[in-house]
Amino acid sequence: MYMNQIINTDLNKHIDQSQNSHNKNTVPSKKHFYSKIFNIQFLLSIIAIFTITSIFAYYKISLNHKEDFSNLLFNNYSITKLYSNHTNTMSDNTSQLEPNSIIGIIEIPTLNISYPIFNGLTDELLKTSPCRFWGNFPSANSDEINLCIAGHNYDNDKFFSKIKDLNINDKIYIYDNFDNQYMYSVIKNYEVKSDDLSPVYETITDSFELTLVTCNNFNGNRIIIKAKIEDD
Repeated sequence: MYMNQIINTDLNKHIDQSQNSHNKNTVPSKKHFYSKIFNIQFLLSIIAIFTITSIFAYYKISLNHKEDFSNLLFNNYSITKLYSNHTNTMSDNTSQLEPNSIIGIIEIPTLNISYPIFNGLTDELLKTSPCRFWGNFPSANSDEINLCIAGHNYDNDKFFSKIKDLNINDKIYIYDNFDNQYMYSVIKNYEVKSDDLSPVYETITDSFELTLVTCNNFNGNRIIIKAKIEDD
C-alpha cells in the first residue's frame, strides 16, 4: 500500500513536470506566432500606404501634365492667331476638320477658367481640354442652333469640374479662330441620367444656345448647363 502511494506520487510529479514543461514551451511559441502575424500585418499596411500614395501622386502628376499641355495649346493657339490675316467667320461645316483641331476658346470668368476647344470628342482629347461633340458656332447659315461642349470633371478647379456652381445669368464666352466673340448667359443648371441625350437635341429658346456637359462623379448623372446667346 505504501509502495503504491510512493509510485502514484512520483507519477503525479512526473505528469506535473511534463505539463509545466509543455506550458513553458507553448507560451513562447504562441508569442512568436502572434509576433509574426503582427509583423506581416504591419508590412502589408506599409505596402498598402505606399501603393495608395504612389497612385495618388501619379494621378496628380498626370492631371497637372494634362493641365500644362492644355495651357501650352492655349498659348500656341494665341500666338498663331497673331500672325493670322483671316477675317472670315468660322465655317459651318466643322466636320471637315480633324477631331484634334482647335476651333476656338471657351472662357467662364466666374469660374476663372479658359481652355481651347477641340473640334471632336475622344477619350484622349477629353483628358486634355473641352471638346465639341454637337453643333456649330452661331451662324445664319447653320441649321444647328445648339453648340454642345463636353469637359472632364476631376472634382477640383480644372476643366468643367465646377460648372455645377454656375448661376443663372452667369456669362460664358466662346471665341472662334477669327476673333469672333459669342457671349452666352446661363439659363438653366440641372442634371440628367447618363443615357438621356435630350439636352443635345432640345433647345429651350428660339435663339442660339450653348450646352455644357460634364459628369457627376457621385451619382453617375450628367451635369447640364444651358445658356443662350446674348446680343453685343
